[in-house]
Amino acid sequence: MTSTARPTPSAPVTPTSSQLRCGRHLLDLSFPRVMGVLNVTPDSFSDGGQHVAVDDALRRAEQMIAEGASIIDVGGESTRPGASPVAEQEELDRVAPVIEGLVRELDALVSVDTSCPAVMREASTLGAGMINDVRSLEREGALAAAAGSGLPVSLMHRQGEPQHMQQAPAYEQPIEEAVIEYLTARIAECEAAGLRRHRLLVDPGFGFGKTVEHNLRLLNQMAALQTLSLPVLVGMSRKSMIGKVLGRAVDERLPGGLALAAMAVERGAGIVRVHDVGPTVDAVNMAWAVLQEGCEPPLHEENRA
Repeated sequence: MTSTARPTPSAPVTPTSSQLRCGRHLLDLSFPRVMGVLNVTPDSFSDGGQHVAVDDALRRAEQMIAEGASIIDVGGESTRPGASPVAEQEELDRVAPVIEGLVRELDALVSVDTSCPAVMREASTLGAGMINDVRSLEREGALAAAAGSGLPVSLMHRQGEPQHMQQAPAYEQPIEEAVIEYLTARIAECEAAGLRRHRLLVDPGFGFGKTVEHNLRLLNQMAALQTLSLPVLVGMSRKSMIGKVLGRAVDERLPGGLALAAMAVERGAGIVRVHDVGPTVDAVNMAWAVLQEGCEPPLHEENRA
């Protein structure tokens, strides 16, 4: 891969209400964005072991950026159902060189998919622009680390830990109400700790402690999350909900995933997290064109920036 020099940082730009300050990047969320998944783990459910080597990870990220990914989400711990925890140093060893390469060589807007405070701090130092925590900063020290990073944070709803979260998940209220109640509480905790609201995103957590029926209702009712008045990030790419509804193996779930991505955009998603970037960018842009009743920029070039 051809190495490119990192651009000289320009003077800070004050974000508008539709922009999210992500380190040295400004992310325009006035239209939906696609986040590319880059797992540097040996055991992730879909692409485990494929991008463990740093050069392989950078080449994959370069491809996703060329296909239209606005954000690269780097994860060093699998959170698939049944996954085991990863030691802090092992997670750092996996993600740090990849984040460093993405920032230095590709000037990428990097999100770090982690619940570990030490990884949050190191990722911020290396130039990451976002924290994506499936545990919503509930681990000891995570809230302080995230607040101190200055980065935006995505808070995700879940029920239980990956080892057991899919063992008969149940809720006493409609799933969308449970998600909103949980996220409302986490937002309040963040604000009390100095992590201001303008730095927060929310993720309803498809597949994390939810049955297929929960997931389907949650997507159908996802517009209810707009009451939180925060950008919504969703991740349904290749997940078992597609396999169980359509009877498809992991590598056969793209059509179902594209339908889910388009429906998520229709219901207010600002960021769609996926493995298959190119086709999803087209699906997202097509859905957005319908919602806007037009195809003026930034649907084309700027969404591939």
